[in-house]
Amino acid sequence: MSLSLPAAATLSRLETFGMRLGLESTEALLAALGSPQRSFPAVLIAGTNGKGSTSALLASIAHHAGLRVGLYTSPHLEAPEERVRIGGEALLSAELSELVLEVVAAGERVLGAPPTYFEAFTAVAFCAFSRHAVDLAVLEVGMGGRLDSTNAADPVLSVITPIALDHQEHLGSTLERIAREKAGILRRARPAVVWIEEQEARQTVAELAAELAIPLEFADRTVAIEPVAGDPWDGQRMILRTPDHCHDLSTALLGEHQRRNVALAVRAAETLRALGWRGIGHDAIEQGVRAVRWPGRLEAIELPTGRRVLLDGAHNPDGVLALERFLDPLGPFDLLFGALADKDLAHMLPSLAGRARRITLTAPPTKRAQPPELLLDLLPQTVAHLEPDLERALDQALADGSAPLLVCGSLYLVGAVRTSLRRRFGVPAAATESLFV
Repeated sequence: MSLSLPAAATLSRLETFGMRLGLESTEALLAALGSPQRSFPAVLIAGTNGKGSTSALLASIAHHAGLRVGLYTSPHLEAPEERVRIGGEALLSAELSELVLEVVAAGERVLGAPPTYFEAFTAVAFCAFSRHAVDLAVLEVGMGGRLDSTNAADPVLSVITPIALDHQEHLGSTLERIAREKAGILRRARPAVVWIEEQEARQTVAELAAELAIPLEFADRTVAIEPVAGDPWDGQRMILRTPDHCHDLSTALLGEHQRRNVALAVRAAETLRALGWRGIGHDAIEQGVRAVRWPGRLEAIELPTGRRVLLDGAHNPDGVLALERFLDPLGPFDLLFGALADKDLAHMLPSLAGRARRITLTAPPTKRAQPPELLLDLLPQTVAHLEPDLERALDQALADGSAPLLVCGSLYLVGAVRTSLRRRFGVPAAATESLFV
């Protein structure tokens, strides 16, 4: 199924309006829709890297605790339906189409102009969660926190993942300023669980939490993670010691950084249990962590040819660093890279390229893409193939290769490659499939 033609055309039109930071328009839109965000309890998850994975993990734990859970994430990889899920299942196209048209019509009526794409989708998610009477909504913040549309919700728990430099043109040029924006999701006297190791960001969040009398936990200090050796391509197992329990956990999510995301999600779940969600026990945590998948983030795909493809949406230097930690012990790989022009590409591409055996540079399917010839300027001493057309670039990257192929630089690129691989080889499963396997 796919969105109705009117809904698809409406979303396409909204994409041309860009972004708008601030809650005034979102709050007016939600008021016109009956304030759906007030009909369910919510957890807000902000941060620079890992917030999507942490959101999916927490939603899976809540689902396995028997809760009817809504999950809102962004951006999507392949289809807009991915952004809004009930119980891990993407919203049906017909319902999403209906809600998109209803929300945009309300926005034009009360705002005198259409809402932005993200404002509209946030309102759609809130309406869907209200309509389906979810017990809990897990909301991934889009950008920042203080002025993000998701912050129109009133969270019972706030979660912040690691903070790094990204979106500086909107959030500020220092970790302190970015942390202040992320911490805008905190609520007076309500708990927050964070994983922030950078001292500047940590101090900023701690000071703001103290001003608001917030019970704040730095999970990076309260949780011990003991990895259990195994095949790095075959998921991972870890012993997690929290103030509440010692968990023996397995997850299909790859990479050292995902252990941190698991730890943060588990502490968020344990905090919810302390707030009254008694069904969130050890069994739900173990099952939820084991069951979750998160497409496009260090996702390993075995092609029928035997070739392994690794898809990763890393699009900032800290994300690339986490990716490199996974790659370092694995030996040679080929690289297919494309990215957006507004990213810190000088601190992303050269390091990855220096580890790669063969390099193909291309452009993600968006007007914001960096032309591959400009990517080549960052690699003056490196041989790389240029192919602006993504399908031909993928042909080239897959040809005559035995080493794993890494596809990274942008979620736009990863989403398009996922779709192309499925058309060619029948794998992987569509991103709209259930997140909880």
